[in-house]
Amino acid sequence: MFELILKDIGFITGIELLGDTVYHYIAYIVLFIGFVYIIARYQASSLVKTRKLLHEKETAYEEITRQRQELENKNRSITDSIIYASYIQQSLLPSEDYFRNILPDSFIFFKPKDIVSGDFYWIARKKGKIFIVAADCTGHGVPGALMSMIGVELLNKIILDHGTVQPALILEILGRGIERTFHIDSDKKLLMKDGMDVGLCVINDEKRELQYSGAFLPMYLIRDNKLTEIKGERLTLGIGGDLSLKNTRLKINPGDIIYLFSDGYADQFGGPNDKKFMYRRFRHLLLTIHKFPLEEQKMILKDSIESWINGRDQVDDIMIIGIKP
Repeated sequence: MFELILKDIGFITGIELLGDTVYHYIAYIVLFIGFVYIIARYQASSLVKTRKLLHEKETAYEEITRQRQELENKNRSITDSIIYASYIQQSLLPSEDYFRNILPDSFIFFKPKDIVSGDFYWIARKKGKIFIVAADCTGHGVPGALMSMIGVELLNKIILDHGTVQPALILEILGRGIERTFHIDSDKKLLMKDGMDVGLCVINDEKRELQYSGAFLPMYLIRDNKLTEIKGERLTLGIGGDLSLKNTRLKINPGDIIYLFSDGYADQFGGPNDKKFMYRRFRHLLLTIHKFPLEEQKMILKDSIESWINGRDQVDDIMIIGIKP
């Protein structure tokens, strides 16, 4: 009897143990399924977020592509307009052939920083005199180019139409003309502070003499291997104020050579220490090459400054006029 009771107890205990094991398995399965479900939900949520992010990036990329294309189209349109403006500017400036028809022994080294230039040059023959102008307008690019066109038109009126021949008077009238162009408001103040630095040389072939007047820009005269600087007045035309300019009169000797220029050549950065070319180096270069043929001088000046810049950005317009009167 006792043995039967023990057997019953063992059977019941076995059943209980088996039941516990089943419950454990069920619990593990439920936990596993729950874990898998949570992972699946997380991955599904991540996938939805990833798809949404990808869609947003694709939309943003499409918008960037559209904007880039729009900018490229606008840039192309602006560039085309500036290129066309450069044709207009070139048509207003005398060609080098025209320049040489008046002054056979001469060269023009003209290198704008941008497509159009704030530097400009002008030449004309009137009343037995030759007028040569080198000018550097405020800024460069489009604003400078617009100013240069105003300058050319004013010079045409002052010298060719009205027949003014004295250099200092020409520059004074030019300065007042620029002021009137950018008119004065009711308080008698200029609405714009834009102007130009100018060097004007007048050559009289018959008398073999020249006169020079300048606003900031100087003239270099090389005679007997010596360079003389004829300085301009320290003022800028077109920004108001006193326009007291003077004429410098010089006799022309055989072998003389003169240079008119803007400040662009001397202001270019480069060289081994990324410094300005400077006027001292510029004068030394001119003294070194002044006996060479004019066209060869132009090529040396061009090669020298390009070597100095050596791939850097040009910082300003460049213009040099060389003349053997």
